[in-house]
Amino acid sequence: RYKKIKFITINGLVLLIRFFMKIISSYYKWLKFSYQSFYLVHLIKNTMKTILLLFLFPILMNDSLLFDFNKKTNSSEWKIIDDGVMGGLSKGKFKIDENGNGVFFGAVSTENYGGFSSVSHQMKTKDISKFSKVSIRLKGDGKNYQFRIKDNANSYYSYINTFKTSGEWETIVLKWSDLYPSFRGQTLNLPNFKGDFLEEIVFLIGNKKNESFELKIDTIELVK
Repeated sequence: RYKKIKFITINGLVLLIRFFMKIISSYYKWLKFSYQSFYLVHLIKNTMKTILLLFLFPILMNDSLLFDFNKKTNSSEWKIIDDGVMGGLSKGKFKIDENGNGVFFGAVSTENYGGFSSVSHQMKTKDISKFSKVSIRLKGDGKNYQFRIKDNANSYYSYINTFKTSGEWETIVLKWSDLYPSFRGQTLNLPNFKGDFLEEIVFLIGNKKNESFELKIDTIELVK
């Protein structure tokens, strides 16, 4: 009887061990499947990320584009500076229109020794030594405007050039080497712009007469 009980006990223990072995085996298979599934999902996700980055890399690395106006552009990134700093009465404004263009508009007054309005944008120091020109897609009103830049935003003078608008959408291309140093309307006895660094862009109107104005800007791009 003791042997019979012992046999039954051992036999029951063996069955119990087999039962747990089956559970462990099933768990292992599930774990292995889960791990493989987890690995597969992450492999697919990482592959998709790589493909997306490869596709977007040329766009993200487009260092030639200085500014591309669109409906999401924050207009406060562009600051109006009028002749009011000198007592003048000119009034300029800047906005983003329904088509996503930057619009610099207002009225220039020559009263109180005034006569200009401008809009400026400052940026982190940008190395532009690989480029020799700037290309601006814009639509003016037939009037003359100045394009002004600074290689150091704290500099007291700017490098400037004047361009005439046609009243239609057009692309204005200006050479860095043609931008000359100027301060308060006076050309300085300094070399023209070297085209090395850029920290500030300005559009200014000041044609020595009373006039309203409107300049729409689409893109500002560097050209080699």
